[in-house]
Amino acid sequence: MTEQQIAKHVTDSFDSVNLIIELNAKEVLTDGEIETKSRNKEHLSGMLSKEWFLNALTPEQLIQIQAVIL
Repeated sequence: MTEQQIAKHVTDSFDSVNLIIELNAKEVLTDGEIETKSRNKEHLSGMLSKEWFLNALTPEQLIQIQAVIL
């Protein structure tokens, strides 16, 4: 995998982080939003299982991802 592809995966993962943060700010979620949140958490958990992905993250990025998947 190229550095550019890895960087895109990191960027895309932060789209998931931001979406989860946005959904967490809502008082009530629809069933669709609950499902979306769950899917994005699963996606991030899966990405964290990839060594190349972990190696591409800064310590701050790792903390941000871990914070939203708990």
